[in-house]
Order: sequence, then structure tokens, then C-alpha cells
Amino acid sequence: MKYEIILFDVDDTLFDFSMSEKTALQHTFLKFGMPTGLTDYHTTYKEISKILWSDLEKGNTTLSGLGVERFRRLFFEHSLEIDAAKFNSTYLGYLGKETVLVEGALELCNQLAGCRLAIITNGFTAVQKSRIGSSPLCNTFEHIIISEEVGSQKPESGIFDYAFSKLDFTDKEKVLIVGDSLTSDIQGGANYGIDTCWFNPNYEENSIGTRPTYEIHELMDLLRILRI
Repeated sequence: MKYEIILFDVDDTLFDFSMSEKTALQHTFLKFGMPTGLTDYHTTYKEISKILWSDLEKGNTTLSGLGVERFRRLFFEHSLEIDAAKFNSTYLGYLGKETVLVEGALELCNQLAGCRLAIITNGFTAVQKSRIGSSPLCNTFEHIIISEEVGSQKPESGIFDYAFSKLDFTDKEKVLIVGDSLTSDIQGGANYGIDTCWFNPNYEENSIGTRPTYEIHELMDLLRILRI
């Protein structure tokens, strides 16, 4: 096998973040007495969140700032008088309980028992550790590397430096990163000099100049690549 270490992204790669986000938001809106909140505000929230996560990747905001700011902007947009910090804290609590996996994730990881597997994710430490630790993948990964803990996020080189240090590994040719984001996973891996695999289940168009080493549309397709 060409690769000894596989670095996996979490959200919308191994875990179904879209479903998890909706469920956590629904619980949070209900907690705040807003039973139609998800229906009324989810589209606006997604637009705001996308902008802020892009800002995070560019180093223009912090993770803690992002957490509260997304809801502050949402409530300002809709003239709602709600404490954004409290809402965000409640939302993260619910999100940490969501463990829905992408189809094929568990089967794939089980079949990769001969590889060293690790997580490299942009996200909140408590949330990601809770989700992974409560899921069927709880004993799968050698290391769980989370941007909030590291102080650096994909696509920055710092989080990759940290990952290689934790894994006590130096040979970049034997490491592959698998993720759904072109701008963080694929761009970050390419910048760092490791091979990349873009998980693209929705057949989206590549909107950046960087080309992944591989592209797959189902997680189990990774096995074919690894056996080349």
C-alpha cells in the first residue's frame, strides 16, 4: 500500500454535518421558544456561516469569534433580541451529541485497519471530541487533531506540522488527506506537499485552481485508490 497514514476530515466527510447541524439548530430554537426557527432562519444562517468559515480559513477571524458572530449576525438580520453567546453555547451542546455518519464511513474505517488513521479537523474541541467519542468510530483514530486545540486551522501549514509531529512521521509521500472541502482539505494538503483525495458526493464543480490527487464520490471508492 502506497500510503501509511490517512488523515480524515470530519464534517461532511465521515460525519453527516448537514443533518447534525439541522438537528442541533432545531433543538436550540425549541429551547429558546422558537418552534419555527429552523424553517424561518436556516437559509440565512447557512449563508452567514459559510462566509465566516471562509474568513476563518483565510485567518480573518477566530473560531471563538465565529461561534458567537454567526448568531449575532443572524439575529441582527432578522431583528431578534436574543443573546448570541447563550444561543451559540446551547447549540454547541446539542451539536456535540450528533453522531450521524456518512454512508460507508464505518465500513471504510474498518477495512483500513492496516493503516494509521488520524483526524484533522477545523472545529470546536469539545464538540468534535464528544461527537467522535460517542460514535461507532470512537476507537478508530490514533490521534484527533482539532484546530481549536492546535491554534491553527486548515489550510494553514501549522496544523499539518502539528499532525506530523503527533504522528512522529516525516515522509510526506506516504500520507494522504481525505476531505470534502477544496479550500481547507485539498488546498491545505497540496500546499503542504501531501497527496489529497477530494470526497465529492454531490459532483460539485472544482471552483479553485488546485486539483486534488484523487476524487471520489462514495467513501468506499477510497479502497480502490489505496490498492493502486
